[in-house]
Amino acid sequence: MSQTTNRPADTVEQRQSMRAGASSSQPFAGLIDAVIVDDPVPFAFPGSVARSLAQAVWIWVNRDLCQDIDISDLEQVMPDVLARMREAVDGADADYDNGRRLRAALGNDEARAALPVIMAALRNRAVLDKAQAFGRAVNTIADEAALGTAIHSMPLQDPPLAALLFHAAMGQVANPSRVVGAVIKLSGNSNEGTVARAGFGPVIDAILAHAQNQLHLLQPSGPFSDIDLMCRALDRFHRLVRALTGYVEFARGSRWSMVLSAITKQISDRIEPRLKDVVPDINQALRKPREGADRLDNDRLLAALNGVYLLSAIRDSRDSLALNALFDQAWNQSGQTLEMHLQRNLELLRQNPDDKIVGTRMEAGIKMAEIRFNPEYAETLRRARAAAERRG
Repeated sequence: MSQTTNRPADTVEQRQSMRAGASSSQPFAGLIDAVIVDDPVPFAFPGSVARSLAQAVWIWVNRDLCQDIDISDLEQVMPDVLARMREAVDGADADYDNGRRLRAALGNDEARAALPVIMAALRNRAVLDKAQAFGRAVNTIADEAALGTAIHSMPLQDPPLAALLFHAAMGQVANPSRVVGAVIKLSGNSNEGTVARAGFGPVIDAILAHAQNQLHLLQPSGPFSDIDLMCRALDRFHRLVRALTGYVEFARGSRWSMVLSAITKQISDRIEPRLKDVVPDINQALRKPREGADRLDNDRLLAALNGVYLLSAIRDSRDSLALNALFDQAWNQSGQTLEMHLQRNLELLRQNPDDKIVGTRMEAGIKMAEIRFNPEYAETLRRARAAAERRG
Protein backbone atom coordinates (compact mmCIF):
# COMPACT_ATOMS: atom_id res chain seq x y z
CA MET A 1 0.00 0.00 0.00
CA SER A 2 1.30 3.46 -0.87
CA GLN A 3 2.46 5.95 1.69
CA THR A 4 -0.31 8.34 0.67
CA THR A 5 -3.14 5.90 1.41
CA ASN A 6 -1.66 5.16 4.86
CA ARG A 7 -2.00 8.82 5.90
CA PRO A 8 -5.02 9.93 7.92
CA ALA A 9 -7.71 11.56 5.77
CA ASP A 10 -7.34 14.96 7.42
CA THR A 11 -3.61 15.04 6.62
CA VAL A 12 -4.29 14.35 2.95
CA GLU A 13 -6.87 17.15 2.87
CA GLN A 14 -4.48 19.54 4.59
CA ARG A 15 -1.76 18.73 2.08
CA GLN A 16 -4.10 19.20 -0.87
CA SER A 17 -5.22 22.54 0.53
CA MET A 18 -1.64 23.61 1.12
CA ARG A 19 -0.59 22.63 -2.38
CA ALA A 20 -3.51 24.49 -3.96
CA GLY A 21 -2.58 27.57 -1.96
CA ALA A 22 1.07 27.30 -2.97
CA SER A 23 0.16 27.02 -6.63
CA SER A 24 -1.81 30.25 -6.59
CA SER A 25 0.56 32.26 -4.41
CA GLN A 26 3.81 33.99 -5.36
CA PRO A 27 5.82 31.89 -7.80
CA PHE A 28 8.37 29.87 -5.83
CA ALA A 29 7.21 31.49 -2.59
CA GLY A 30 8.88 34.77 -3.49
CA LEU A 31 12.42 33.33 -3.45
CA ILE A 32 13.21 34.71 -6.92
CA ASP A 33 11.05 37.82 -6.97
CA ALA A 34 14.18 39.90 -7.58
CA VAL A 35 14.29 38.68 -11.19
CA ILE A 36 10.56 38.41 -11.91
CA VAL A 37 9.01 41.11 -14.09
CA ASP A 38 5.33 41.76 -14.65
CA ASP A 39 3.46 41.23 -17.87
CA PRO A 40 3.31 42.46 -20.55
CA VAL A 41 6.87 41.49 -21.50
CA PRO A 42 7.29 42.10 -25.26
CA PHE A 43 11.07 41.56 -25.06
CA ALA A 44 12.75 38.75 -23.13
CA PHE A 45 16.03 39.42 -21.35
CA PRO A 46 18.43 36.78 -19.97
CA GLY A 47 18.36 38.11 -16.40
CA SER A 48 14.62 38.15 -15.81
CA VAL A 49 11.48 36.10 -16.35
CA ALA A 50 7.85 37.13 -16.83
CA ARG A 51 5.60 36.52 -13.85
CA SER A 52 3.10 34.55 -15.97
CA LEU A 53 5.86 32.17 -17.09
CA ALA A 54 7.23 31.78 -13.56
CA GLN A 55 3.68 31.05 -12.39
CA ALA A 56 3.24 28.39 -15.09
CA VAL A 57 6.48 26.69 -14.04
CA TRP A 58 5.53 26.94 -10.36
CA ILE A 59 2.20 25.24 -11.01
CA TRP A 60 3.97 22.50 -12.98
CA VAL A 61 6.43 21.91 -10.13
CA ASN A 62 3.60 21.62 -7.59
CA ARG A 63 1.28 19.55 -9.73
CA ASP A 64 3.63 17.19 -11.56
CA LEU A 65 6.99 17.04 -9.81
CA CYS A 66 6.59 17.44 -6.08
CA GLN A 67 3.32 15.87 -5.04
CA ASP A 68 5.11 13.88 -2.31
CA ILE A 69 7.18 16.81 -1.01
CA ASP A 70 6.01 19.18 1.71
CA ILE A 71 6.68 22.54 0.08
CA SER A 72 5.46 24.65 3.00
CA ASP A 73 9.18 25.30 3.67
CA LEU A 74 10.43 25.60 0.12
CA GLU A 75 13.92 26.72 1.10
CA GLN A 76 14.43 23.51 3.07
CA VAL A 77 13.43 21.19 0.22
CA MET A 78 14.88 23.25 -2.63
CA PRO A 79 17.72 20.77 -3.40
CA ASP A 80 15.13 18.04 -4.06
CA VAL A 81 12.93 20.38 -6.11
CA LEU A 82 15.86 21.49 -8.26
CA ALA A 83 17.00 17.91 -8.77
CA ARG A 84 13.57 16.91 -10.07
CA MET A 85 13.39 19.94 -12.33
CA ARG A 86 16.84 19.12 -13.73
CA GLU A 87 15.83 15.51 -14.33
CA ALA A 88 12.66 16.56 -16.15
CA VAL A 89 14.54 19.05 -18.34
CA ASP A 90 17.29 16.54 -19.16
CA GLY A 91 14.65 13.98 -20.12
CA ALA A 92 12.89 16.50 -22.34
CA ASP A 93 16.16 17.44 -24.03
CA ALA A 94 17.01 13.80 -24.68
CA ASP A 95 13.68 12.68 -26.13
CA TYR A 96 11.33 14.48 -28.51
CA ASP A 97 8.15 13.01 -27.01
CA ASN A 98 9.27 13.91 -23.49
CA GLY A 99 9.99 17.42 -24.71
CA ARG A 100 6.56 17.71 -26.27
CA ARG A 101 4.91 16.48 -23.05
CA LEU A 102 6.89 19.00 -21.00
CA ARG A 103 5.80 21.88 -23.24
CA ALA A 104 2.20 20.69 -22.95
CA ALA A 105 2.47 20.48 -19.16
CA LEU A 106 3.88 24.00 -18.95
CA GLY A 107 1.29 25.38 -21.34
CA ASN A 108 3.50 27.09 -23.91
CA ASP A 109 6.96 27.21 -25.47
CA GLU A 110 7.78 30.46 -23.68
CA ALA A 111 7.50 28.80 -20.26
CA ARG A 112 9.72 25.97 -21.48
CA ALA A 113 12.29 28.50 -22.66
CA ALA A 114 12.16 30.25 -19.28
CA LEU A 115 13.03 27.09 -17.34
CA PRO A 116 16.85 27.53 -17.47
CA VAL A 117 16.59 31.10 -16.19
CA ILE A 118 14.24 30.09 -13.38
CA MET A 119 16.44 27.17 -12.37
CA ALA A 120 19.56 29.36 -12.43
CA ALA A 121 17.77 31.92 -10.25
CA LEU A 122 16.73 29.21 -7.78
CA ARG A 123 20.28 27.85 -7.59
CA ASN A 124 21.60 31.35 -6.95
CA ARG A 125 18.75 32.63 -4.77
CA ALA A 126 21.09 33.53 -1.90
CA VAL A 127 23.31 35.52 -4.25
CA LEU A 128 20.25 37.39 -5.54
CA ASP A 129 19.71 38.77 -2.04
CA LYS A 130 23.34 39.92 -2.00
CA ALA A 131 22.88 41.52 -5.42
CA GLN A 132 19.94 43.53 -4.10
CA ALA A 133 22.07 44.61 -1.15
CA PHE A 134 24.75 45.60 -3.65
CA GLY A 135 22.20 47.72 -5.52
CA ARG A 136 21.23 49.52 -2.33
CA ALA A 137 24.91 50.04 -1.47
CA VAL A 138 25.49 51.68 -4.87
CA ASN A 139 23.20 54.50 -3.74
CA THR A 140 25.57 55.35 -0.90
CA ILE A 141 28.94 55.03 -2.70
CA ALA A 142 30.06 58.59 -3.37
CA ASP A 143 33.53 57.85 -4.74
CA GLU A 144 33.47 57.06 -8.48
CA ALA A 145 36.55 54.83 -8.28
CA ALA A 146 34.99 52.81 -5.47
CA LEU A 147 31.79 52.47 -7.49
CA GLY A 148 33.76 51.19 -10.48
CA THR A 149 35.59 48.67 -8.29
CA ALA A 150 32.29 47.44 -6.85
CA ILE A 151 30.74 46.99 -10.31
CA HIS A 152 33.83 45.24 -11.63
CA SER A 153 33.57 42.73 -8.76
CA MET A 154 30.42 41.27 -10.32
CA PRO A 155 30.86 37.89 -12.12
CA LEU A 156 31.36 39.34 -15.60
CA GLN A 157 33.03 36.11 -16.76
CA ASP A 158 29.73 34.28 -16.22
CA PRO A 159 27.19 36.19 -18.39
CA PRO A 160 24.06 34.19 -17.38
CA LEU A 161 24.79 34.71 -13.68
CA ALA A 162 25.82 38.33 -14.25
CA ALA A 163 22.51 38.93 -16.03
CA LEU A 164 20.54 37.70 -13.01
CA LEU A 165 22.63 39.64 -10.51
CA PHE A 166 22.62 42.92 -12.42
CA HIS A 167 18.85 42.68 -12.86
CA ALA A 168 18.36 42.06 -9.13
CA ALA A 169 20.73 44.91 -8.27
CA MET A 170 19.30 47.45 -10.72
CA GLY A 171 15.88 47.23 -9.08
CA GLN A 172 17.42 48.85 -6.00
CA VAL A 173 19.52 51.52 -7.74
CA ALA A 174 17.99 54.99 -7.43
CA ASN A 175 20.23 56.68 -10.02
CA PRO A 176 21.05 54.29 -12.89
CA SER A 177 23.11 57.01 -14.63
CA ARG A 178 25.86 56.63 -12.04
CA VAL A 179 26.14 52.92 -12.79
CA VAL A 180 26.24 53.45 -16.56
CA GLY A 181 28.78 56.24 -16.18
CA ALA A 182 31.02 53.92 -14.17
CA VAL A 183 30.55 51.15 -16.77
CA ILE A 184 31.63 53.52 -19.57
CA LYS A 185 34.81 54.39 -17.67
CA LEU A 186 35.56 50.72 -17.04
CA SER A 187 34.91 49.90 -20.71
CA GLY A 188 37.09 52.74 -21.96
CA ASN A 189 34.55 53.80 -24.58
CA SER A 190 30.86 54.68 -24.77
CA ASN A 191 30.26 52.64 -27.94
CA GLU A 192 27.77 49.85 -27.32
CA GLY A 193 30.07 47.26 -28.90
CA THR A 194 32.90 48.20 -26.56
CA VAL A 195 30.57 48.04 -23.56
CA ALA A 196 29.37 44.58 -24.61
CA ARG A 197 32.88 43.25 -25.21
CA ALA A 198 33.94 44.47 -21.77
CA GLY A 199 31.28 42.17 -20.28
CA PHE A 200 28.77 44.85 -19.32
CA GLY A 201 26.02 43.81 -21.71
CA PRO A 202 23.98 42.48 -18.73
CA VAL A 203 23.90 46.01 -17.30
CA ILE A 204 22.26 47.35 -20.49
CA ASP A 205 19.86 44.39 -20.56
CA ALA A 206 18.91 44.95 -16.92
CA ILE A 207 18.15 48.62 -17.48
CA LEU A 208 16.03 47.86 -20.54
CA ALA A 209 14.18 45.10 -18.66
CA HIS A 210 13.37 47.45 -15.79
CA ALA A 211 12.29 50.18 -18.22
CA GLN A 212 9.96 47.68 -19.90
CA ASN A 213 8.67 46.65 -16.47
CA GLN A 214 7.03 50.06 -16.09
CA LEU A 215 4.49 49.13 -18.78
CA HIS A 216 2.12 47.30 -16.44
CA LEU A 217 2.01 50.28 -14.08
CA LEU A 218 0.62 52.51 -16.83
CA GLN A 219 -2.43 50.36 -17.54
CA PRO A 220 -4.93 51.68 -14.95
CA SER A 221 -7.70 53.93 -16.21
CA GLY A 222 -10.64 55.76 -14.71
CA PRO A 223 -10.86 58.41 -12.00
CA PHE A 224 -9.80 56.05 -9.22
CA SER A 225 -6.60 54.76 -10.82
CA ASP A 226 -3.43 55.19 -8.76
CA ILE A 227 -2.06 58.30 -10.40
CA ASP A 228 0.87 58.50 -7.96
CA LEU A 229 1.94 55.03 -9.04
CA MET A 230 1.72 56.02 -12.69
CA CYS A 231 3.75 59.20 -12.12
CA ARG A 232 6.43 57.24 -10.24
CA ALA A 233 6.54 54.72 -13.09
CA LEU A 234 7.07 57.54 -15.59
CA ASP A 235 9.85 59.03 -13.47
CA ARG A 236 11.51 55.63 -13.12
CA PHE A 237 11.25 54.99 -16.86
CA HIS A 238 12.81 58.39 -17.55
CA ARG A 239 15.73 57.75 -15.17
CA LEU A 240 16.42 54.36 -16.73
CA VAL A 241 16.21 55.56 -20.33
CA ARG A 242 18.30 58.67 -19.72
CA ALA A 243 20.97 56.49 -18.12
CA LEU A 244 21.32 54.77 -21.50
CA THR A 245 20.73 57.54 -24.02
CA GLY A 246 22.83 60.02 -22.07
CA TYR A 247 25.93 57.80 -21.95
CA VAL A 248 25.86 54.90 -24.42
CA GLU A 249 26.33 55.36 -28.17
CA PHE A 250 23.93 52.87 -29.70
CA ALA A 251 24.48 51.74 -33.28
CA ARG A 252 21.59 52.42 -35.60
CA GLY A 253 19.62 49.23 -36.16
CA SER A 254 21.25 47.31 -33.29
CA ARG A 255 19.10 45.11 -31.08
CA TRP A 256 19.46 47.42 -28.07
CA SER A 257 18.58 50.45 -30.17
CA MET A 258 15.48 48.79 -31.63
CA VAL A 259 14.32 47.48 -28.23
CA LEU A 260 14.74 50.90 -26.66
CA SER A 261 12.79 52.52 -29.47
CA ALA A 262 9.99 49.95 -29.23
CA ILE A 263 9.68 50.22 -25.45
CA THR A 264 9.59 54.02 -25.69
CA LYS A 265 6.77 53.80 -28.22
CA GLN A 266 4.82 51.32 -26.08
CA ILE A 267 5.12 53.50 -22.97
CA SER A 268 4.10 56.56 -24.98
CA ASP A 269 1.13 54.74 -26.50
CA ARG A 270 -0.10 53.88 -23.00
CA ILE A 271 0.01 57.51 -21.91
CA GLU A 272 -1.39 59.10 -25.05
CA PRO A 273 -5.12 58.43 -24.36
CA ARG A 274 -4.81 59.91 -20.86
CA LEU A 275 -3.00 62.93 -22.24
CA LYS A 276 -5.79 63.56 -24.74
CA ASP A 277 -8.36 63.49 -21.89
CA VAL A 278 -6.71 66.19 -19.75
CA VAL A 279 -8.31 69.27 -21.32
CA PRO A 280 -11.82 67.75 -21.77
CA ASP A 281 -11.76 66.58 -18.13
CA ILE A 282 -10.79 70.06 -16.92
CA ASN A 283 -13.62 71.58 -18.98
CA GLN A 284 -16.25 69.20 -17.66
CA ALA A 285 -15.03 69.38 -14.07
CA LEU A 286 -14.83 73.16 -13.67
CA ARG A 287 -17.77 74.48 -15.68
CA LYS A 288 -21.39 74.87 -14.64
CA PRO A 289 -23.82 72.61 -16.54
CA ARG A 290 -25.58 74.45 -19.35
CA GLU A 291 -28.94 72.92 -18.38
CA GLY A 292 -30.58 71.82 -15.16
CA ALA A 293 -29.56 72.37 -11.57
CA ASP A 294 -25.91 72.95 -10.77
CA ARG A 295 -24.16 69.93 -9.26
CA LEU A 296 -20.65 68.67 -8.72
CA ASP A 297 -19.24 65.77 -10.69
CA ASN A 298 -16.75 64.47 -8.15
CA ASP A 299 -15.49 61.73 -10.45
CA ARG A 300 -14.75 64.29 -13.16
CA LEU A 301 -13.04 66.59 -10.65
CA LEU A 302 -10.79 63.72 -9.56
CA ALA A 303 -10.09 62.74 -13.17
CA ALA A 304 -9.13 66.33 -14.02
CA LEU A 305 -6.85 66.64 -11.01
CA ASN A 306 -5.22 63.30 -11.83
CA GLY A 307 -4.78 64.40 -15.42
CA VAL A 308 -2.93 67.55 -14.39
CA TYR A 309 -0.66 65.51 -12.11
CA LEU A 310 0.06 63.18 -15.01
CA LEU A 311 0.68 66.13 -17.33
CA SER A 312 3.29 67.45 -14.89
CA ALA A 313 4.97 64.04 -14.71
CA ILE A 314 5.05 63.82 -18.51
CA ARG A 315 6.66 67.27 -18.68
CA ASP A 316 9.47 66.07 -16.41
CA SER A 317 9.94 62.88 -18.47
CA ARG A 318 9.23 64.15 -21.98
CA ASP A 319 12.82 63.72 -23.19
CA SER A 320 12.37 59.95 -22.82
CA LEU A 321 8.97 59.78 -24.49
CA ALA A 322 7.60 60.08 -28.02
CA LEU A 323 4.85 62.59 -27.23
CA ASN A 324 6.33 66.00 -27.98
CA ALA A 325 3.65 67.41 -30.30
CA LEU A 326 0.74 65.99 -28.29
CA PHE A 327 2.28 67.10 -25.00
CA ASP A 328 2.87 70.66 -26.23
CA GLN A 329 -0.75 70.88 -27.33
CA ALA A 330 -2.11 69.50 -24.04
CA TRP A 331 0.25 71.66 -21.97
CA ASN A 332 -0.72 74.90 -23.70
CA GLN A 333 -4.44 74.16 -23.88
CA SER A 334 -4.62 73.04 -20.25
CA GLY A 335 -3.11 76.31 -19.12
CA GLN A 336 -5.53 78.38 -21.20
CA THR A 337 -8.51 76.28 -20.09
CA LEU A 338 -7.60 76.50 -16.41
CA GLU A 339 -7.19 80.27 -16.51
CA MET A 340 -10.54 80.69 -18.27
CA HIS A 341 -12.47 78.54 -15.79
CA LEU A 342 -10.74 80.02 -12.76
CA GLN A 343 -11.73 83.52 -13.85
CA ARG A 344 -15.32 82.44 -14.57
CA ASN A 345 -15.68 80.69 -11.22
CA LEU A 346 -14.09 83.60 -9.40
CA GLU A 347 -16.66 85.93 -10.97
CA LEU A 348 -19.49 83.56 -9.99
CA LEU A 349 -18.13 83.50 -6.46
CA ARG A 350 -18.12 87.29 -6.32
CA GLN A 351 -21.78 87.26 -7.37
CA ASN A 352 -22.73 84.60 -4.82
CA PRO A 353 -20.03 84.06 -2.14
CA ASP A 354 -22.13 81.39 -0.38
CA ASP A 355 -22.29 79.07 -3.40
CA LYS A 356 -20.62 75.93 -2.05
CA ILE A 357 -20.51 74.20 -5.43
CA VAL A 358 -18.67 77.05 -7.10
CA GLY A 359 -16.39 77.27 -4.06
CA THR A 360 -15.49 73.59 -4.40
CA ARG A 361 -14.80 74.00 -8.12
CA MET A 362 -12.63 77.00 -7.34
CA GLU A 363 -10.69 75.04 -4.72
CA ALA A 364 -10.07 72.17 -7.15
CA GLY A 365 -9.08 74.60 -9.91
CA ILE A 366 -6.58 76.35 -7.64
CA LYS A 367 -4.97 73.00 -6.84
CA MET A 368 -4.69 72.24 -10.56
CA ALA A 369 -3.19 75.69 -11.15
CA GLU A 370 -0.60 75.04 -8.43
CA ILE A 371 0.50 71.90 -10.29
CA ARG A 372 0.23 73.31 -13.83
CA PHE A 373 1.69 76.77 -13.14
CA ASN A 374 3.36 77.37 -9.77
CA PRO A 375 2.56 77.83 -6.06
CA GLU A 376 2.81 81.63 -6.33
CA TYR A 377 0.02 81.82 -8.90
CA ALA A 378 -2.10 79.47 -6.80
CA GLU A 379 -1.56 81.68 -3.75
CA THR A 380 -2.69 84.74 -5.72
CA LEU A 381 -5.88 82.87 -6.64
CA ARG A 382 -6.48 81.90 -3.02
CA ARG A 383 -6.27 85.52 -1.95
CA ALA A 384 -8.69 86.51 -4.73
CA ARG A 385 -11.09 83.78 -3.63
CA ALA A 386 -10.88 84.88 0.00
CA ALA A 387 -11.59 88.48 -1.01
CA ALA A 388 -14.61 87.37 -3.02
CA GLU A 389 -16.02 85.37 -0.11
CA ARG A 390 -15.53 88.27 2.34
CA ARG A 391 -17.78 90.43 0.21
CA GLY A 392 -20.63 88.17 1.22
